[in-house]
Amino acid sequence: MQAVANPRTLIDVLVPQFKADDRLSAITRNIVLMLGFAGFVAFSAQIAVRLPWTTVPITGQTFAVLVTGGALGMRRGAGALTIYMLMGITFLPVFAPGSGVTEGSWDLHFILPWEGSHSSLSNMTSGGYIIGFILAAGLIGYLAERGWDRTQWVHLSMFLGNALIYVPGLLWLGYLIATDWIHPAAGVPLRDLIAGSNTLDKTLLGGLYPFIVGDLMKLFLASLTLPTAWALAAKVKPWTQNS
Repeated sequence: MQAVANPRTLIDVLVPQFKADDRLSAITRNIVLMLGFAGFVAFSAQIAVRLPWTTVPITGQTFAVLVTGGALGMRRGAGALTIYMLMGITFLPVFAPGSGVTEGSWDLHFILPWEGSHSSLSNMTSGGYIIGFILAAGLIGYLAERGWDRTQWVHLSMFLGNALIYVPGLLWLGYLIATDWIHPAAGVPLRDLIAGSNTLDKTLLGGLYPFIVGDLMKLFLASLTLPTAWALAAKVKPWTQNS
């Protein structure tokens, strides 16, 4: 079955522009939407599970990133995640709570009290994943503009986007491990904080394996969220069925 070729995204159906010919209104609307979804990602980042064998926490961010890309489309999706990144590297505590570096400890944090962090990406073991968020939102948004978010192709779309997050994420984590980067909070080389026998082993154990099951659950949930939202929109506005 061919994916539907249509540039309309879910957000354009749910939040239509009132003045189609007003450029300023369109720009303002897009900025507000991107800021809103950047906030959505920030809140999702505060759902975090710290693991005893890695400094990279499991968070709800992935789900938010996938939905953001699918709902906003390529440019606005990537834009929202770029705004999120800029917020975190300047002064707003929107990143996931600081990683617990004490070995042998587990910790679950659910939004409040707010423990978000802010830092330059170069001081974060998860910095590469944040770059990956932008790429993933852009890819999923591109596919959503072609109808993948409302057909059976949505599952592949979410899988590809989720996999793309890991490309810069693992490359960055592996680089920090290989170069004996000193963890700012722990004061010791990152390789000493992550289990594994060599750089590749530590990179996969610290940045991939612990997250596979959770990411599969999140991408499955995102794969249900977008088509469901389209179905609900079609009931309210039947003309969207032909969009």
